[in-house]
Amino acid sequence: MTKQPASGKVRGSRTERPIMGLLDLLGRRWSLRILWELRDAPLTSRALRTACDEASPTVLQARLTELRAAGFVELGDGGGYGLTPLGRELCEMVMPLHRFAEKWRR
Repeated sequence: MTKQPASGKVRGSRTERPIMGLLDLLGRRWSLRILWELRDAPLTSRALRTACDEASPTVLQARLTELRAAGFVELGDGGGYGLTPLGRELCEMVMPLHRFAEKWRR
């Protein structure tokens, strides 16, 4: 399992451009979906897996580990996963893209 380096390096690249590191992390399977499903409220592992169309538990846990290491997701006291303030800020940044996608789909 590959953790997102704090430097923002992209897997298989020598670049340290933060935008490329972020896009690499968000481009991994299920990463954006996890953030999207957590945008309104924390979810337990099981509820998150259900919300993610029964994603593989192994892959889901790998992504949660990466998103936690990146500072976007945290494990709450009650055992559920939720967004950190940085994760909420990222979701707010994605919302204009979501609105555009909805318009484009029509």
